[in-house]
Amino acid sequence: MTCHLFEDWRTIPSDARGAAAALGNFDGVHLGHAHLVQTLRAAQPDRPLAVVTFEPHPRELFRPQDPPFRLTLPEERHAALARLGVRYVFQIGFDEAFSRMSAADFAGEVLYDALGLTHVACGYDFAFGHRRSGNADVLADLTAAKGIGFMQVAALADAEGPFSSSRIRRLLQGGYPERAAEELGRFWAISGVVQHGDKRGRLLGFPTANIPLGRHLEPARGVYASRVSLPDGRQVNGVANIGRRPTIDDGQESRLEVHLFDFEEDLYGQMLSVTLYSLLREEKKFTSLDQLKAQIAEDAIRARQVLADQTSEGSVAKLETS
Repeated sequence: MTCHLFEDWRTIPSDARGAAAALGNFDGVHLGHAHLVQTLRAAQPDRPLAVVTFEPHPRELFRPQDPPFRLTLPEERHAALARLGVRYVFQIGFDEAFSRMSAADFAGEVLYDALGLTHVACGYDFAFGHRRSGNADVLADLTAAKGIGFMQVAALADAEGPFSSSRIRRLLQGGYPERAAEELGRFWAISGVVQHGDKRGRLLGFPTANIPLGRHLEPARGVYASRVSLPDGRQVNGVANIGRRPTIDDGQESRLEVHLFDFEEDLYGQMLSVTLYSLLREEKKFTSLDQLKAQIAEDAIRARQVLADQTSEGSVAKLETS
């Protein structure tokens, strides 16, 4: 089933109206988000399944000075929602004007008039409207007045509390991609267009594809066992470095550099997705380029083994198809 994306809430076609929609930012589309969507689908099986989300994330608008924090950018989020069976994604442009819309106008003008929703669902912490004046209780009252069904879905939680995007960010920043994967339902990936670098990796015998982190969260700096998804669908194992390259000390901002094993094709200008499986070691400054080269060779051997072990155990397939 195709997942249709609508980016202008004012021009929704008639055949996309009448859906049941989950509301939220859905950064990461983690297991908690999946629980919200699947609970709504079970409650409204005869209605098209939809999501109402926002772009950019409100935090990016209100706190532009903050470091990048996104787990998923729009295309990645849309793909993850599609895998959950969502038919319509109503991606609302979140700008200064929209941020001043009252909670009542959001429910009336957007959810009822423009989108024509018949049922909505949200989590316990959903907030909306000017200065976050609306919460789940307010939404319940506003939707009831418009004849829209409403359900508040209890958070999916474990012994450490509710699953959340913030919690997953902390795991990635702490260097625990495997634990983050358990809460995402898949291993985390960074997508971006390959850019020209200084070719130092090639001189060291390990050519790399250089991808800016952009708006993605910067995880723990260091070396990761990784897998690269190419535009044609192929997947190639590799070893990735995230950080500022302290041995070279070129003054550049943090970046992602990934060496693809047994691969010699030109990737410049192509969109790649680099999945991080395990942090092999933290970022480190070496006394010489020869020492760095020797360490990269060791990193590559370890990365090959980690990826082989995970594949043989089935853990990769289990997570990526959940």
